[in-house]
Amino acid sequence: MTVPPVPLRRQRGAALLTALITVTLVATLAAAALWRQWRATEVEAAERSRLQASLVLAGALDWSRLILAEDGRTGGADHLAEPWAVPLAEAKLTSFLAADKNVASDALEGLPDAFLSGSITDAQSRLNLRNLVDASGRPVLRAVAATRKLFDLLDLPPGQVDTLVQQMRRALLAGGVTQTPSSATGTDGTATATASGTTASAASASADDASPSEGAPLMPQRVEQLGWLGLPADTVAAIAPYVTLLPANTPVNLNTASAEVIFAAVDQIDMAGARKLVEVRRRKFFSDLAEASQQLSSATDVQLTPGQVGISTSYFEVRGRLRMDRYWVEEASLLHRTGTTVSIIWRQRNAGVQPTGGSG
Repeated sequence: MTVPPVPLRRQRGAALLTALITVTLVATLAAAALWRQWRATEVEAAERSRLQASLVLAGALDWSRLILAEDGRTGGADHLAEPWAVPLAEAKLTSFLAADKNVASDALEGLPDAFLSGSITDAQSRLNLRNLVDASGRPVLRAVAATRKLFDLLDLPPGQVDTLVQQMRRALLAGGVTQTPSSATGTDGTATATASGTTASAASASADDASPSEGAPLMPQRVEQLGWLGLPADTVAAIAPYVTLLPANTPVNLNTASAEVIFAAVDQIDMAGARKLVEVRRRKFFSDLAEASQQLSSATDVQLTPGQVGISTSYFEVRGRLRMDRYWVEEASLLHRTGTTVSIIWRQRNAGVQPTGGSG
């Protein structure tokens, strides 16, 4: 018995279906390969941009360290008329390269538009909350009183100062990880976390003066971390312009502090006296505490204590921002200066995308 031949029309339909399936598979595989290649290209471009941004911001940080080291060579008072206090407004990065004689103008063609800005601020122009407790965890009454004055000025609940002191004391006695100027920075300038050199053990405090370490918070290193100590977010935002957290006890620099900080830091001074100091120093900075004391001679009950206020600075905050189109990278660093040696305490980097229509 012979099998009847398949009609020619059915043969052509099967061939067409096979061709369509083949084309579909080839197109799918090609699209997948193209997507993988595009993804690899985007990842490589993002990594290259990240490395470039890191190098630019690292260079800006090194430049800041050089400026501060040169300023430390001369010594004396630190004030807002010095070169380090002049912020860098947003400037096109290619303008810096064009000023270099070793960079040809042809090499700048085709480069993306990148903008760099930054500033150096005196970290001791604000109240150092690390002054609230000493090395053994006991409250420092003078620093507590200064913090209370600031809270009263900002109309914040005074009970939050007690919470802040208690929690900071618990964090210190529990051995919270923090950084010290001598051990926080390696030889290559990178920040590392070490146990605090001022952390007190239980043996350093009396039995009835020690707090239990169970459930104790970590010692914060930055103001935005004060929520660890039980402060509400709105309180942290309110005090952020006037306080700081440094690895060691530090006085307030009268040459750079705001009137609000001076009002809080100096015993018995009122806002009128604080504003007077700020106004006087705009014309001429204070070279020593005696000059500042002369401006308060009319208020005989106001005394400037050297350990409480000063005219020089050891800690500086450096902020750099690199923007390319709508994308930006920011870096904040805390530097410690001893003579002409400037070391890095910590570095923090953030990145993001500006919303459409936002300012640069």
